[in-house]
Amino acid sequence: MMKFVFFMLFMIPLGFFSSFWIMQFLFFIVSFMFLFSFSFNYLVMNISMSLGCDLLSFMMILLSFWICSLMILSSESLFKNNIYYNLFMFVMVILMLSLFLTFSSLNMFIFYIFFEISLIPTLFLIIGWGYQPERIEAGLYLLFYTLLVSLPMMVALFYLFDNKNILEFYFLKNIDSVFIYMCVNLVFFVKMPMFFVHLWLPKAHVEASISGSMILAGVMLKLGGYGLIRLMVVFMKIGIKINYLFIVISMVGGVIVSLLCIRQSDMKSLIAYSSVAHMGLVLGGIMTMSLWGLFGSLVMMLAHGFCSSGLFCLSNILYERIHSRSLYLVKGMLNLMPSMSLFWFLFCCFNMAAPPSLNLLGEIILINSLVSFSSLNMLALMLMSFFGAVYSLFLYSYSQHGKVYSGSFSFYMGVNREYLLLFLHLFPLNLLVLKSEYLVICF
Repeated sequence: MMKFVFFMLFMIPLGFFSSFWIMQFLFFIVSFMFLFSFSFNYLVMNISMSLGCDLLSFMMILLSFWICSLMILSSESLFKNNIYYNLFMFVMVILMLSLFLTFSSLNMFIFYIFFEISLIPTLFLIIGWGYQPERIEAGLYLLFYTLLVSLPMMVALFYLFDNKNILEFYFLKNIDSVFIYMCVNLVFFVKMPMFFVHLWLPKAHVEASISGSMILAGVMLKLGGYGLIRLMVVFMKIGIKINYLFIVISMVGGVIVSLLCIRQSDMKSLIAYSSVAHMGLVLGGIMTMSLWGLFGSLVMMLAHGFCSSGLFCLSNILYERIHSRSLYLVKGMLNLMPSMSLFWFLFCCFNMAAPPSLNLLGEIILINSLVSFSSLNMLALMLMSFFGAVYSLFLYSYSQHGKVYSGSFSFYMGVNREYLLLFLHLFPLNLLVLKSEYLVICF
């Protein structure tokens, strides 16, 4: 594991001296190096310096590397217009390094430190390269929501270390305190985000640049799910008693947020709220504490990471041309960009879990686990699936059909880089379905 850490550490000075495309190449190289270094077995591998990697960590790290590589590919305008792109590269490498260390740490305190460090580059991406002046407010929302709930977690970790004298994930078992459970898990509920503590997410997405939106949707929301899965064994006793409360919140919240999606006029806001609805489903699956629930939530997190990131790329491609995210202005793209409309159709279909996407597999497994937990969940799941289809088709039909906005001028259909970017989102989304049996090994 340390070889990847050193690889990324030596990439930091390169960000200031080398070309934009050399850095892009190195990001893809580290992704493929990591992909081919893994052996698919039941054990934690590459254990060194409190770092290790099982299949859950491996999938999350691979998702982080891949999304970070695609973020650079999507941010070519920074390079062309010379908008502090060297600093952008520096922030990107720091972000990738902190995410790698977060997902691979075996110690709870090291996990906590890098979990919080990964917030700082994300904040810089929103405040530094966002579009409107309101990005400062969005950044503060993100910062205070996260920091307010992270302090109780730190206190809980000190308390645990004082009592147990160890903070390794694999040695902590059967903590039976509601207070510790809430202190530790509240951080992950905010990061997921759970309904009631989700207000920072649409704000952050709307104000962030394309790279900020991609990392938020693709990886940052998965930190919450990863933390909950990792600590589920620790809180098994108390979880059996109170997890049903969070299942109710996630199910009802998912339905309400799906309804909110349908009345959004801002493209980015709609995709952000759909992320909240999908992560509500993931949270429900994790809280069932069943094998199917965990398997489904891992599959859903991966699928959502690629799918929502791709949708944000598509919305940015239109924003770069029309300079608006409003669904009332962005219309008739089927006439102007027919090739891009294919990608719009595919991503909107995958967002509503149409076959053969990974989203469908995740949703089927999560529906199984939630209905077997309680048959009352069936109603909420039916509504969420239906409204998921409604807002996905709403997004597609509003943006692709209708009369072209008369203020559009100097329009070009799309460049190879944009099609490559969208294909690299779509390819793993369809490819992972064919090898889905590997995703269940870690449980």
